[in-house]
Amino acid sequence: MNRERRFVFTVKQLTQYVKALLGQDRALQDVWVRGEVGDLVRHGSGHVYFTLKDEYSQLRCVLFREEASYVSFDLAAGMQVAARGAVTVYEPRGQYQLVVRELEEAGLGDLYLAFERLRRKLAAEGLFDADRKRPLPAFPRTIALLTSPDGAAVHDVLTTLRRRWPGADIILVPTPVSGPAAVPGIVRSLERLAALDGVDVAILARGGGSLEELSAFNAEEVARAMARSPVPLVTGIGHEVDMTIADLVADLRAATPTAAAAAVSPELRDVLARIDTARRSVARSLARSVARYRRELGLLLARPLLRDPRLLLADRRQRVDELASALQRALAKRIEDARSRLAAVSERLRALNPRAVLRRGYSITRLPDGRIVTTVRQLSVGGSAEIVLNDGSAGVAVQEVRGQTE
Repeated sequence: MNRERRFVFTVKQLTQYVKALLGQDRALQDVWVRGEVGDLVRHGSGHVYFTLKDEYSQLRCVLFREEASYVSFDLAAGMQVAARGAVTVYEPRGQYQLVVRELEEAGLGDLYLAFERLRRKLAAEGLFDADRKRPLPAFPRTIALLTSPDGAAVHDVLTTLRRRWPGADIILVPTPVSGPAAVPGIVRSLERLAALDGVDVAILARGGGSLEELSAFNAEEVARAMARSPVPLVTGIGHEVDMTIADLVADLRAATPTAAAAAVSPELRDVLARIDTARRSVARSLARSVARYRRELGLLLARPLLRDPRLLLADRRQRVDELASALQRALAKRIEDARSRLAAVSERLRALNPRAVLRRGYSITRLPDGRIVTTVRQLSVGGSAEIVLNDGSAGVAVQEVRGQTE
């Protein structure tokens, strides 16, 4: 081959040549393509970038702001759509793409349908219930991080943790978070986490990605391994709009890996500020208490009795003398009253003494059985009785019984 006659393209020339060829093909300038939406990005300019894919290939697509305004449905990852447009080449990247002019909804994609089936199944089993969510420790001493050591998430999480809560120990558990090894790798890392001692909380993190790239976090094996974890789990998967089955199972779902790191770690400056506020409050309270006690002690010391306690004792001694005198007076009066009552009772007893009556000439008549005769009906002729006199008694025989005349 003659090297002098060959033509060598520059990359730009070749790209432009291919672009021109595509532009000359009328079939490719008005073509319909059906596929599942993925890698959806809505730019601030209003343009929408996404891919159309099936199980074999994928096609980059761009929907400019003007055409996007005519789309009558909410375009979302996982949807099946039919796109009409022109195939061209985006020169800066040298990749061919479909410039979409019209978009029709064709149904939900397989990945989204699988996601919904698994979500309903696990929800029915209670894996997403709020009452099984565990609270996060307020001041964790050991934090485990489950993520790829080569990904962007590990740097963001470690930077945030070291800035916010530098005293915590961080254990990195290398975990594949994409590709075929992701599902078994995440399950193994969760099993390793369960075997670690002293871990207070764990973060399962990964940077953003399409629904396909996050598919490992929608796997049933991962969800069940998370549910078995004895350690509270916080997920920081993808971007804020991304939601996975793992997020629903986790004890707390954070919007991003950085947000997950912030969720498990208190801000050291805030903690120190609260401690300083509490210290100041306690110091003020103690100062007020000391001042109050000093005032009270000053008032007590100002009292004469405390200056000379003997004054208090002198008053007590005088009071004892007064009480002793009063007691003696009360005791003497009670004795005198008792004597007077005793004399009156003695006088009444003497007046009622039968012997005194007998000394005045009266007598008492008793029957042999000891009963006192109070009526003649108790006596019978021929019977006997005892007459008791002042100085003795005499036995008598009853010869006659006369009743008292009315």
